[in-house]
Amino acid sequence: MKIKIILAEDDSDFGMILKQYLELEDFEVVWFQNPQDITEILKSDFSFHIGILDIMMPHIDGFSLAKMILKEKPEFPILFLTAKNQKIDRLTGLKIGADDYISKPCDPEELILRIKNILKRTLPTTAETQIKIGNYFLDTEKLLLSHKDGNIRLTIREQQLLLYLLKHNQKTIKRDDILNNLWETNDYFTGRSLDVFISRLRKYFINDPEIKIQSLRGIGFEIDFPTN
Repeated sequence: MKIKIILAEDDSDFGMILKQYLELEDFEVVWFQNPQDITEILKSDFSFHIGILDIMMPHIDGFSLAKMILKEKPEFPILFLTAKNQKIDRLTGLKIGADDYISKPCDPEELILRIKNILKRTLPTTAETQIKIGNYFLDTEKLLLSHKDGNIRLTIREQQLLLYLLKHNQKTIKRDDILNNLWETNDYFTGRSLDVFISRLRKYFINDPEIKIQSLRGIGFEIDFPTN
């Protein structure tokens, strides 16, 4: 299967270089200089595996475009390109549900590595697709967390973190281990991103007091998911 990438980048020189480099790595790249063109295909021919979106674009910025895509395709992985190393950019992207970000000008080899790492996490099939977690059920194929009071559509990153926590159920997990295994890096921004996702999971499981994700200051988290 050839991986199909949607690239939203209004800079013609950088976009062309990036497209050519990705194609050398045997990716199929559809490049849009006008992000408005992407919105027209969202409900029709949208057969992409990952999106690379520049944050600073005319007409529609990368954050707004990501929200539009994720509204129609909640499971779609997104990597942001940003020319600014500002915390607000990165945290905004993470709150939207993006999987990663990289600053421009970026090292092409680092970009390829980040893309492959995201795909490695998002493309593999899982033998067990229905997992009982307390009063909830997780459908790993649909990224759907179900409860009698309603359903929650997870992002890919949220499900990855939840599955990692389930794998280490009733154990103490170090923050560094989570960051190195899921984000493959450990810095301030990824640490903040982990806190955002942990906070979301706690809210999702609010209807079952038996489910506990406790923070251990300076260590990590203590997990207790009743699975029977």
